[in-house]
Amino acid sequence: MITDILTGAIRSGTSVMLASQGELISERAGVINLGTEGSMLGGALGGFAVTVWTGNPWLGTLAGGLCGLLISAIHAFLVLTCHANQLATGLTIMFFAMGVTSFFGRGFVSEQIVGFNPVAIPYLSEIPFVGQVLFNHDPLTYLSFLLVPLLWFVLFRSRIGVILRATGEREEVLFANGINPKLVRYAAVLAGGFLAGVGGVQLSVAFTHSWVENMVQGRGVVAVALVIFASWKPIRAMIGAYLFGAAQALQLTVQQAGLPISPFFLFMVPYLLTLAALYIVERRQRSQTPEALSRVFTGTSSG
Repeated sequence: MITDILTGAIRSGTSVMLASQGELISERAGVINLGTEGSMLGGALGGFAVTVWTGNPWLGTLAGGLCGLLISAIHAFLVLTCHANQLATGLTIMFFAMGVTSFFGRGFVSEQIVGFNPVAIPYLSEIPFVGQVLFNHDPLTYLSFLLVPLLWFVLFRSRIGVILRATGEREEVLFANGINPKLVRYAAVLAGGFLAGVGGVQLSVAFTHSWVENMVQGRGVVAVALVIFASWKPIRAMIGAYLFGAAQALQLTVQQAGLPISPFFLFMVPYLLTLAALYIVERRQRSQTPEALSRVFTGTSSG
């Protein structure tokens, strides 16, 4: 049971983890994107549709990422160019994406695809316990393993990371060095949308191999919350995403065991654990919020 729950934690949590890494990039630049849920939905449908049409899940992954990027581009334009409220814009885009994907996704509900399947890594997958948990996943999950340390290195050990973090802290430093913080924020939001779209692809093309209306079911919102849980650090965001995935895997395990627990309560468990984790972090850890994000709640604009 423990092996199944931990394996399920990674398989179920990867889509959330990819979206949270993308949102982390955006928020490090000072932009909150509550439309991450919409980018995941767009990516899930776009990736699934292209995989149906071409039979190539890698092309589906690229298409899904671009769909997520396109949806986040709308958010970036409204917030950074039109100076719209970030929270209201994000929520509007989320509901817009729900409607658009529901309309265009009707014809794909019953479609079957040959998507990404788990690939056992030779020798490593044969290691007792660890091999089953870590080395028997789909290709997108393996790529997500590489993404986290790469993003950590870029953020904290590279010039690009310094520019990104400076954009979310003191944009006047960028002006002094001849860098336009608005362009940096645009790039960060678009990159975040692309990763959220790939997270949606992982959900539809690798995890479920299907498309259903509103299949993301709040994962994008959870991804935004996990960035706070992670104190804007990639490794902590990954841990939070896998915690969410473990709660979902536990829910399925309990249902399969036939225990007399309401399925509605079990459906709530992953989200309750996420809220509990956020509460504990907020109580025990001083916030490391990028300074520019405070303007979202004070009503002033940036960039």
